[in-house]
Amino acid sequence: MKFRSQRGNNAPRVARSRYDVRKRLMIVGGVLALSSFALLAFAVDRQIIHSDFYRKEGNERYQRDVEIPINRGMITDRHGEPLAVSTPVMSLWVNPQDIANNPREINRLADALQYPRAELARMISEKSKKEFLWLRRRINPAVAQKVLALNIPGVYGQREFKRFYPQGEAIAHVLGFTNIDDHGQEGMELAFDEWLSGKPGKQRVLRDRRGRAVESVDLLEAAEPGKDLALSIDRRIQYLTYRELNKAVEESGAISGSAVVLDIRTGEVLAMANVPSFNPNAVTGSKRDAHRNRAVTDLFEPGSTIKPLTVAAALEAGKITPNTLWNTSPGWIANGKYRTEDTSNHGTLTTTGLITKSSNVGMSLVVRRLSDRQFYDFIRKMGYGQRTNSGFPGEGAGILADPSRWDGTQKQTMSYGYSLSVTPLQVAHAYATLANDGHAHTPTFLKGGSDEGKDVLSPKVANEVMKMMQTVTEPGGTATQAAILGYHVAGKTGTARIASGGGYSRRYFAFFAGVAPVDNPRFSMVVVINSPDPSKRGYYGGTVSAPVFRNVIEGALRLDDVPPDDLQSWLAANSKAKTPAVQPVRSVTP
Repeated sequence: MKFRSQRGNNAPRVARSRYDVRKRLMIVGGVLALSSFALLAFAVDRQIIHSDFYRKEGNERYQRDVEIPINRGMITDRHGEPLAVSTPVMSLWVNPQDIANNPREINRLADALQYPRAELARMISEKSKKEFLWLRRRINPAVAQKVLALNIPGVYGQREFKRFYPQGEAIAHVLGFTNIDDHGQEGMELAFDEWLSGKPGKQRVLRDRRGRAVESVDLLEAAEPGKDLALSIDRRIQYLTYRELNKAVEESGAISGSAVVLDIRTGEVLAMANVPSFNPNAVTGSKRDAHRNRAVTDLFEPGSTIKPLTVAAALEAGKITPNTLWNTSPGWIANGKYRTEDTSNHGTLTTTGLITKSSNVGMSLVVRRLSDRQFYDFIRKMGYGQRTNSGFPGEGAGILADPSRWDGTQKQTMSYGYSLSVTPLQVAHAYATLANDGHAHTPTFLKGGSDEGKDVLSPKVANEVMKMMQTVTEPGGTATQAAILGYHVAGKTGTARIASGGGYSRRYFAFFAGVAPVDNPRFSMVVVINSPDPSKRGYYGGTVSAPVFRNVIEGALRLDDVPPDDLQSWLAANSKAKTPAVQPVRSVTP
């Protein structure tokens, strides 16, 4: 029993020695201390030592620098009517990394966008290492919201703006158009792209796990909206010009046509139209050739429209007077191994008569009284052979060779409009200078953009030539169809063969250039019709182009309330219209 007692007393003591509480507490405490130290070290590493790295990684996942879209400046006509405006649209894009491994969502997205499934899958696969891929650009916001409402991972919307042109084809060549990124490509959109574009802003935003912006963190760059641009164009006159030009080209069976209207007092371009045209609201698919603004880029030999300048050069040099007599018989004159011919034998004509009858022979005689340099310098200072500096992109300078390069017949052929090339804008500018007492303004497309101008010939000579050109639209002249009731009109027709293959083809340019009213000139206009079909309305400027001038300028005079300067003919016409026709009295036999 004693032995058992001792054994029993010793047993608990042995058990307690195997379970050391203090040691275990020390182990647990050590583990906790080490864990705390590890956590502290981790926190120090993340928040102090490598804080920049982890902050950057976090920002890349939850922060994004996004562009603040801006509105492109509006383009208006001279009266503030909109010609080009920007409307809000939506563009859709996707982060390929968020969807590349999810064929089901790719198929849903393809169906929503009406994309071929295989095509969209290929596009996403090719960009799988990128974070950005455009899906649809500048679409209707309502359509975009339907796609976004599907909550497909990685698909986002971005607000943008799309250009809209209310006047469409009528003014397409002046305005040009913008590309998919809303940058100007042609016309005024290109010339003033920086002014109109402004500068997009930039802001930093927080995104949720779906990539949606939930909070603006910081404004990095303030947005600078595009500035508005007021053009010198009068949209009413522009529409008239395009309508009448389009009608003339169609009815004459011509290839193309161009027309320019200038404000004589300032040099401002009031209208500029070309046919064929294009729709700037839907440029894709239109013929590239139709985008060309022929009125400032295309060159042609001016034909008889240069004859008033030939006469003005001789008048300015004191070589002739308006009443100098010229014998044009027998209706032709030698020009080297060729002959310069008139349409008929006009006999003896005054200088004024040379303009009235548009005599090539007479111009050949006039220019003989000028030296090569005198003639060249005068034509040059009237704006030919150099750009008008209107500011329009791609403007042509024309061709006017220096006298040192002329052959023995060139001066003579130049006197009636061959052997040099000009643009329609240059012709309209030259006629505006004649109508403005010889004072030339640089053509401009900007409202209020007129310069001070310069005198290039004497007012006396300019007025004399204007009176000569007035006879062209009066009975006996070559452009009676350009006459406008109640107004004196001065102008000149032109019909020039089109150069082809080192010679001249059987096709023609039909011109009319004129100004109105003569006594208080307001408008200068040139009309060029390319290759009218002789079997339809003929090919002469007086029958093809002059009616366009009359219809447009008559409308412009009415729109601007320009008072008549030929009241006598206006009153006579109205009196005749109001006088009832006298009906003969018939006797009735009962």
